[in-house]
Amino acid sequence: MSDPTTDSPVIPASSGSSAPLYLIDGSGYIFRAFHALPPLTRPDGTPVNAVYGFCAMILKLIEDLKAERLAVIFDAGRRSFRNDIYPEYKAHRPEAPEELVPQFPLIRDATRAFALPCIEMVGFEADDLIASYARAARDAGQEVVIVSADKDLMQLVRDGVALMDPMKAKRIGADQVFEKFGVAPDRVVDVQALAGDSTDNVPGVPGIGIKTAAQLIGEYGDLDTLLARASEIKQPKRRQNLIEHADKARMSRELVRLREDVALPDPLDSLHVGEMVPEVVLSFLEQQGFSSLIAKLRPHLGHIKPVTGGSAGAGAAAVADEISEAGRQYELVQDEAALARWIEAATEAGIVGFDTETTGLDPHRASLVGLSLAVSPGRACYVPLRHVAAAEKQGALDLSAAQGGLDLAGDGGGHGGATGDDGAPPAQIPVGRALEMLKPLLEAPGVLKVGQNIKYDMIIMAREGILVSPIDDTMVMSYALDGTRHGHGMDELAQIHLGVTPISFDAVTGRGRDRISFAAVTLDRACAYAAEDADITLNLHRMLKPRLAAEHVRALYERTDRALVPVLARMERRGIRVDREALGRASREFADAMAILETRIHELAGESFNVGSPKQLGEILFDKLNLPGGKKGKTGAYATGADILQKLVVEGHELPAKVLEWRQLAKLKNTYADALVETINPETGRVHTSFALTITTTGRLSSNDPNLQNIPVRTVEGRRIRRAFVPDPGFVLMSADYSQIELRLLADIAGITTLRDAFRDGIDIHALTASQVFGLPVEGMDPMVRRKAKAINFGIIYGISAFGLAQQLDIPQSESRRYIEAYFERYPGIRDYMERAKADARAHGFVTTIFGRKCWTPDISAKNPALRAFAERAAINAPLQGSAADIVRLAMVQLDRALEASPLGARMLLQVHDEILLEVPVAEVDETTALVRQVMQDVVSRPVPYVVEVGIGDNWDAAH
Repeated sequence: MSDPTTDSPVIPASSGSSAPLYLIDGSGYIFRAFHALPPLTRPDGTPVNAVYGFCAMILKLIEDLKAERLAVIFDAGRRSFRNDIYPEYKAHRPEAPEELVPQFPLIRDATRAFALPCIEMVGFEADDLIASYARAARDAGQEVVIVSADKDLMQLVRDGVALMDPMKAKRIGADQVFEKFGVAPDRVVDVQALAGDSTDNVPGVPGIGIKTAAQLIGEYGDLDTLLARASEIKQPKRRQNLIEHADKARMSRELVRLREDVALPDPLDSLHVGEMVPEVVLSFLEQQGFSSLIAKLRPHLGHIKPVTGGSAGAGAAAVADEISEAGRQYELVQDEAALARWIEAATEAGIVGFDTETTGLDPHRASLVGLSLAVSPGRACYVPLRHVAAAEKQGALDLSAAQGGLDLAGDGGGHGGATGDDGAPPAQIPVGRALEMLKPLLEAPGVLKVGQNIKYDMIIMAREGILVSPIDDTMVMSYALDGTRHGHGMDELAQIHLGVTPISFDAVTGRGRDRISFAAVTLDRACAYAAEDADITLNLHRMLKPRLAAEHVRALYERTDRALVPVLARMERRGIRVDREALGRASREFADAMAILETRIHELAGESFNVGSPKQLGEILFDKLNLPGGKKGKTGAYATGADILQKLVVEGHELPAKVLEWRQLAKLKNTYADALVETINPETGRVHTSFALTITTTGRLSSNDPNLQNIPVRTVEGRRIRRAFVPDPGFVLMSADYSQIELRLLADIAGITTLRDAFRDGIDIHALTASQVFGLPVEGMDPMVRRKAKAINFGIIYGISAFGLAQQLDIPQSESRRYIEAYFERYPGIRDYMERAKADARAHGFVTTIFGRKCWTPDISAKNPALRAFAERAAINAPLQGSAADIVRLAMVQLDRALEASPLGARMLLQVHDEILLEVPVAEVDETTALVRQVMQDVVSRPVPYVVEVGIGDNWDAAH
């Protein structure tokens, strides 16, 4: 990488032959990128997920390798000379996915934009070109590294030619080839010729796999000798196959052997990393909409100005200029006088960037190691509190490799290592004294504390006796502004808005087995990393804050999203009590039920097999029982996902039905009954989930570590898990759930008078819909007819098709289509709403909730019909689900305040979809019920009432 302070391009040019030649399997990268990333489209609807992944991987590879000589090599097409040898070669491979095809030329464009050699040749595969370049380079005395995970390229490994797996960053030499094939690299072709390859349709010899092939080649030396002496093979079937299929083996060898004599399309000495032309690179990335990659490259394309990150205009640009011009002065604070100066500076500024460093990611178990403060651009400090003697391997870490030289000069305290000369712990202010000095600042109502995911820091500090307030959160702020247009982690935001790549955690703590605790990091490195975090956070705040008002989301952020942060922090700290014995009983019962199911499954299969093995199950279903619908994937195994099994169940097959039951029980046992016990905090005896505010498109909260929102509630077995969630003695659990909130929002937003009136009058909405659609009286409504209407009501919200409704109700598709048409005839305003939502999404790229939250629909104009249809359904549903999520968020904020202001002892514990779960003293149930209903129902004043149903129980299932 070039010096980021100059105008030099990101990659230096060099044509010297002393550096290794890296040959990149570009086609392998394309498919890896395509399958690794979710669908992405650029503004004109062209799919670009593979393009983005390819660009990101190539740039990272070059940066990591410091490559000077390199070429990216592609397949020119599906056919090669091998099809002339064997027409069936790769013939069974499906065509490339429709959304990948237009990305092939864009990836070539990207390679050229990055000034990299882009090589392909009609009639030959990329592997043949790689083999030919590798031989030419080796003959010229040059070292070659082939960057690919393709096993076929292992035959090229030899002295001077190595293979490198790009995902694992692991070199593959002769020893690793032997582990894979059981032979040396020069005999890999013989093993492959015998074993064949189902992926490429290489026939090989029937009945011989890799292991047997390796054994035979090891015994006879090579393929020709083996075939000549095949009559000596003792095993009759193997002998017969080798004799009968000798020609197939020889042909297979020609198919798998890579050509090393292809005329080189580009001269060997031209394969070097060129100089990027900033205008070319920027133009290409802007066309694709890759703002994060632009930000990553910007420091190395000196004259390109930083993006402002939004519509704050000239004000944001001015802030960006001020930030970029500020020098970095990061101070290590090791004495009380220095800390007092920083506290005074933060108090005077009225705002401080704040971040904590800890021993782990779980805020309920991690220990505070130190904290950082930032008061203006480039001016920040780190206060170490619990650093210990450094590990001996510390010195191996190279911070300068992760970030250009930082000015760590400060005006107080030195930058000593993590230990003194005698190996003692480093000089630090005593923890108790430091926290005593910091507490007034961190709790001062006149000083705004700005954090990135500050909820984590608030929980850490609360455990130290400090309640951080008031707060701003740049992660939450970014989410309110940009939703799911991009991620909201600090590194990504720093690249997008500041053009900065922060020091990575790995750079200061190491990776994998070599990772050390942050408490053992030397203080100079800890200061550089931690102070930068606080500095970047404060700079992001200066960039993002002006956009809130300019983009009309200030109220959403301040009243709802930011206000929810301390509420969730308190809920997470409380946790919820879980009955270990109840989980144990459930686990044993699930295991017993699974054993009974296994017995029945084996009876139906006619043999024993591992029910949990998709490969063995596929063989039973589609090879032995010859059930329809079997499809093999790239690994050669049949697909046995839930969708495949469900189709077989619909056709009346019992075995797949039992397997689905078994899988459900296995998930309940492993994911919940067994795993939840491990998540119980030993200090509190409770489970503490973490709520994420910035993940979903619609604003719904998500739960993780553990995820308590996905516990099944529609089955008896799933409800068994909820029964293990119990209150403390003297308390009950209270579930407060918004009734049919999305249907109410549909009636509200779409302006359906009939439905609005029904909700106001307390009429059964599903019975009313049945009456409207089927022309039947509401009184005495047949429950089955009401069920159909309910399926239509909820299905419409999610854009259900006639096919989907027919499957759900088990009726002919023509009948379901009549139901949907009748529904829209009775409620024409709903169709109008749906069309309006799609039109808004197409015009703006997003739809909004009733509170103004933008729910982005990037695929609304996609050329791929499936992607476009999914985006249209999302455009219809997002304003409903998103408005429901906003109502729940606001309800939690208001309820927290109301409970705090009341003498009641109730406390909120969990939030799941439209439900809030509380722990309530037994003696205060009636008063709490009345308060909860009033607060939640009065959160929003709309034409439709938002009714809350309250349940009470001695466990979560009973309350719900």
